[in-house]
Amino acid sequence: MSDVLVLSYHAVSDSWPSPYAVSAAELDEQVEYLLDRGYRATTFTRALTEPVGERTLAITFDDAYHSVAERALPVLERLEVPATVFACTAFLGTPGPMRLDMDEWLGGPHEDELRAMSWEQLAGLAEAGWEVGSHTRSHPRLTHTDDGELTDELAGSRADLQDRLGLAPSAVAYPFGDTDRRVMRAADDAGYSAGGAVLGVSSRSGQLAWPRVRIVRGDAGWPFRLRTSPGLRRFRASKAWLPVHLVRRGLGAARIRGGARRLR
Repeated sequence: MSDVLVLSYHAVSDSWPSPYAVSAAELDEQVEYLLDRGYRATTFTRALTEPVGERTLAITFDDAYHSVAERALPVLERLEVPATVFACTAFLGTPGPMRLDMDEWLGGPHEDELRAMSWEQLAGLAEAGWEVGSHTRSHPRLTHTDDGELTDELAGSRADLQDRLGLAPSAVAYPFGDTDRRVMRAADDAGYSAGGAVLGVSSRSGQLAWPRVRIVRGDAGWPFRLRTSPGLRRFRASKAWLPVHLVRRGLGAARIRGGARRLR
């Protein structure tokens, strides 16, 4: 059985101290380490449907920050590694910052880091061999939406990408990794065949809730190696991880039982 490792990044910046912004040097070092370990890189959907080797790697970027087009692309082009970017279509091409629970950076020297890439930059990534996927229209917690809003966020963002880029994405990444059976059914109904979640309770839900390893600033050296190790990922994908995951979030026994039922 092949090992499919999917990493979840956000922004790329040498100066922004946000945990969601890795430096270009960190990105380069981390991807090179995995390539040296025998991983072969491809896009997210292809990694799930057509693994390219015994060890398959998919690099993904959520939110479509402009720094991904400007700083991640040169690093990955040098390494000859394609990636997948999940875009929030309501923010693409807008001049101001995206409001994605990052208000602490508004009004300061790093505010411009919150800006989304342009539609032209997104098209350029597609031309460079990257996969473009949906991250909804406006980045809500999908399990908190009603059915109409859920459809608008999933099917609407897919239609936006098809209208502007001429492609209908097969992949979606759920904002905050927040999904359940209702959200996955809606993603399936909207035409998606692959969904990006996070490691933990969703890992048994198949291709529409595929576990991704979230990488944050400072994950260099042994922390990165531990996060991406097959043994730890297998444990975090198992039923044994569920109580650990929920206890770390401060949830009680009733919520642990409910979390187990929610994603079966």
